[in-house]
Amino acid sequence: MKNIAVIGSGTMGNGIAHVFAQNGYKVSLIDISADALKRALGTIEKNLDRQIKKEAITEDDKRNTLGNITTFTSTEEGVKNADLVVEAATENIDLKLKIFRDLDKICDANTVLATNTSSISITKIAAVTERSDKVIGMHFMNPVPVMKLVEVIRGYNTTDEVTATIMDLSRKLGKVPVEVNDYPGFIANRILMPMINEAIESLYEGVAGVEEIDTVMKLGMAHPMGPLQLADFIGLDVCLSILNVLYEGFGNPKYAPCPLLVNMVEAGHKGVKSGSGFYSWGHGTKDLIVADRFAR
Repeated sequence: MKNIAVIGSGTMGNGIAHVFAQNGYKVSLIDISADALKRALGTIEKNLDRQIKKEAITEDDKRNTLGNITTFTSTEEGVKNADLVVEAATENIDLKLKIFRDLDKICDANTVLATNTSSISITKIAAVTERSDKVIGMHFMNPVPVMKLVEVIRGYNTTDEVTATIMDLSRKLGKVPVEVNDYPGFIANRILMPMINEAIESLYEGVAGVEEIDTVMKLGMAHPMGPLQLADFIGLDVCLSILNVLYEGFGNPKYAPCPLLVNMVEAGHKGVKSGSGFYSWGHGTKDLIVADRFAR
């Protein structure tokens, strides 16, 4: 595989494009918004500058990485020569199904189609194509240039050959791939989201405050950040979406999202992306300031 197309230029999409391009792959970064593509290139450049500052890469590496990325607002043009397409659009099932229906029609028959979904069934996505054997999950972690894990999820019909190819490709990116099967939430979010939800339940019930809950998990369990801070970084709307997938997929009340989470998302408090969640983020992300609503 030499030519990679990435659909979606948001946080995950530009990170995935960055990593492929930095490792010598030709990348087509696709988004319907030219402004979004411009912002994505700016983000990639800033992240490359951080790597230069840490002496992880050189100026030549930065130049070559940016030179490997071409942007497109037309999906058909962007995927024309792709050996692999990685979809990194919003975590919305209807949107993803539409994208994969379209990709199946316009991509070469041998093109492998991957999705960066964090919870939606690979089998369900693959079922809208005529190449379910070549559809696979490639769940990168955020921030993509830093995090080593890639959760490789095989759908019900994904072949051993395609799985092995994606596992090997992930290693070539300097990542550590882990193969899992296609069940709601896979492994990462099946374990993580109930923990985050339980932390929100504990806050909701008044067991402890925001800072106290996060401190217990950071100091007692050696987590780099507490579950409420992490939820703000992931996006509370994304957390809610994943919990709903788990709840609907298993039909088990233990996955039901906390009413506090539901209310916060409906009120527009989605974490870092909206400027407020369990913490206030209007000042940036370096200092932790508990949101006024939860301040003690």
